[in-house]
Amino acid sequence: MSGNFNAASGSGHRAGQDACREPVHSTRAPAMDAASYGRVPGANDRIGVGFIGFGLIGKQHVNDLKKRKDVDLLGICEADRPRLEEGLAYLENAGARGYGDFRQMLDDSDIHGVVISTPDHWHALQTIMACQAGKDVYVEKPLTLFIDEGKWMVQAARKYGRIVVVGTQRRHYSGVLDSRRVVQSGILGKIHSVRWSAIRNIYPGFGLMPPSEPPAGMDYDMWLGPAEKKPYTAHRALYHFRWFWDFSGGQMTNLGAHIIDQVMYVMQVRGPTMVSSVGGRYALEDDGETPDVQDTTWVFPGPDPSTPGFTMNATIREANAGASIPDAEKRGQLYLGTRGTMVLSGNWEVLPEVKVEPLNAIPSFSGQPVGGPVHTKAEPVPWIEPSKGTGVTADAIYGVGGQDTLAMNKQDWLNCMRTRQRPLCDVEDGHRVATACHLANLSLRLGRTIHWDPEQERVTGDPEAAAMCVKEYRAPWDRALKDALG
Repeated sequence: MSGNFNAASGSGHRAGQDACREPVHSTRAPAMDAASYGRVPGANDRIGVGFIGFGLIGKQHVNDLKKRKDVDLLGICEADRPRLEEGLAYLENAGARGYGDFRQMLDDSDIHGVVISTPDHWHALQTIMACQAGKDVYVEKPLTLFIDEGKWMVQAARKYGRIVVVGTQRRHYSGVLDSRRVVQSGILGKIHSVRWSAIRNIYPGFGLMPPSEPPAGMDYDMWLGPAEKKPYTAHRALYHFRWFWDFSGGQMTNLGAHIIDQVMYVMQVRGPTMVSSVGGRYALEDDGETPDVQDTTWVFPGPDPSTPGFTMNATIREANAGASIPDAEKRGQLYLGTRGTMVLSGNWEVLPEVKVEPLNAIPSFSGQPVGGPVHTKAEPVPWIEPSKGTGVTADAIYGVGGQDTLAMNKQDWLNCMRTRQRPLCDVEDGHRVATACHLANLSLRLGRTIHWDPEQERVTGDPEAAAMCVKEYRAPWDRALKDALG
């Protein structure tokens, strides 16, 4: 390794000064002391990185960081030995070390930052323990499995002065950044509703897998980690874990997290006040638990909590991709204003509404009797002119195409590791996005509307729902959490 990366570590050195990009309502990390600032490396110093998890997205992260000349790929951790061996070879660094236990990687002083691409139920604890070990973190979305994990992660990042970036990279699109200015300009009028969908057709699903012994080379107990111990099946493990409540929140936290992140960023909101969701496993013929149909409405407050803000409506479908329906539902997020609609999917486009005389919108039928409303001769005219951003449109579901936002997000992580400034996709932002996802799933599972206080970050008026915001970790990981948070 060339260079030396000695950014602040431990609770005695706190990170942050001015934000790289300052989101509204941000919580700043504490400023570093002079001694810590003096040890921040320059642009030419190399950063040692380790990878925890080598799955679909983990391999992509390795691929991206292999291209960088300022990064040393020093280690990889996997509970599945065949994947560990493949990952080590893929690093293309003969000196890289392999680990079956991520705690051993965290003991390596040459590793300054870790990329966490494990199943969702591991994200929080591994991030918290990495912060405790003095590592900066890039952690995949969804940030958490349940709401309180996000609070713990923010607490740990601030306590130990760590840079924690979340893999909600799509807000890096130049069109998304620009669309926030479009909204702020007021050209759309009053935005009262946002709509989006995540729809595809994978019928009949992934099939049924009976309980069996874990495959040779897989440390299933380590793979489970803090999750409840249950018999192994091929679907309750590699890749397919995301369809089971023990490990994930289904497509709401998988695809939904990306889209909700953009909406909350563009609309500059901290969280909803009310969420109602319905659906279930209606169509797919497999052993998954999370919904294949889910329709959700969130209510967000205005700038003054006592004034109306907007609703967000979402449709998730896994067994109908809308081949025969109009493309508006599939084009991206729809921001519906009184003067126009903005469509956002990597790039933005404004479509004007038509201004009509309200009386003329009343149907004529056989004509109004005496004393009824009278039509005028006013002709419909557009409220505004159509317009479009200069960015590149991306796939509305998976976000691919156009700019390489995955690489942009990792670049921001590396930059902020050096400057100790707040990243665009900060842990607090990821926590609030995951909270909106979890509230939808709570509503669906309980069969009722959930009320939420986004300032106090708590469920109101529903003790059962409030109790579901936290979950006990399995031993010994419960003690590891307690030790890290202090």
